[in-house]
Amino acid sequence: MDHLIDIEIEDARWLEALPDAAAIVETGVTAALNAGDLPEQADVVVLLCDDAEMRALNRDYRSKDKATNVLSFPAPKSMRAPGMTHLGDIALGYETCAREAAEQGKSLKNHILHLSVHGALHLLGYDHVRDDEAEEMEALERAILKGLNAPDPYAEDQDAR
Repeated sequence: MDHLIDIEIEDARWLEALPDAAAIVETGVTAALNAGDLPEQADVVVLLCDDAEMRALNRDYRSKDKATNVLSFPAPKSMRAPGMTHLGDIALGYETCAREAAEQGKSLKNHILHLSVHGALHLLGYDHVRDDEAEEMEALERAILKGLNAPDPYAEDQDAR
């Protein structure tokens, strides 16, 4: 099923570092939504921003005054219309994503592909607060990424390509 994925790029460094950033994010979000077996078409908005914006979002909506890599904001059920489900919004912070990729020996492409899948799964109701939830979500992320021919983000030996 086709889904509507709106990518908003607020920080040009995303495109400088990864000219196809929007396509990579769309691929990850779409693969996660398809794994969710949604009964209707869904839409998601993704914001590619800087860490200052991520810090503000994290502070304002989660009471955590720090930047982070990915945030998901599931939409309330009242945002749904017949035949279309607005699942919510995802935000990715450039500096944190780039730093983590470098520190973990991953390519930025593979890291944001993983974080896009991760963020979309949160919109579908998955979480990782408890150990059993984390194991279920991690297994699904691995399966989705394997289907995209992407390396396992949780493997010790990372593919830096």
